[in-house]
Amino acid sequence: MNLPDPLARACEPLFTALPLENAMNHLTGSYPGHAALVEGVLAEPALQGRSDLAAGLWLYVDDLDRSHTISQSILDATGSYWHGIMHRREGDFANSHHWMRRAASHPLIAAVPDLDPDGLVDAVSQARTDDPELVERQRREWLALFEWCAHNR
Repeated sequence: MNLPDPLARACEPLFTALPLENAMNHLTGSYPGHAALVEGVLAEPALQGRSDLAAGLWLYVDDLDRSHTISQSILDATGSYWHGIMHRREGDFANSHHWMRRAASHPLIAAVPDLDPDGLVDAVSQARTDDPELVERQRREWLALFEWCAHNR
């Protein structure tokens, strides 16, 4: 993960306990875990006032409710993107598309067009299982947005 040193150090306990290749294993559904680790990470000074990163960390550990509470209070394209991901993960695909339209102006989407958030919503909505390729794509999307937030907010 490409994070500024203070954020990397703050997040290390969580990312050591739950490496990216083991996180977000399901395309839909909430399977919260590691709450104490996330709460500890969010208490670190490097993450104070970083609601964008907090929304992402709660998604990382499948706590959709906490991510939703935070992302809906971020009133810009970044908040809309996290919000859209959260609704996709809960299986509310129409609502996810709504938030992805609101996130369409996000600089990350312009910089990395193959993220194709709306296309991912459609692919997940048609998947019958936790397709490994889609799970990997979900992880890449999360990583791209989390790193973008870490470097650009």
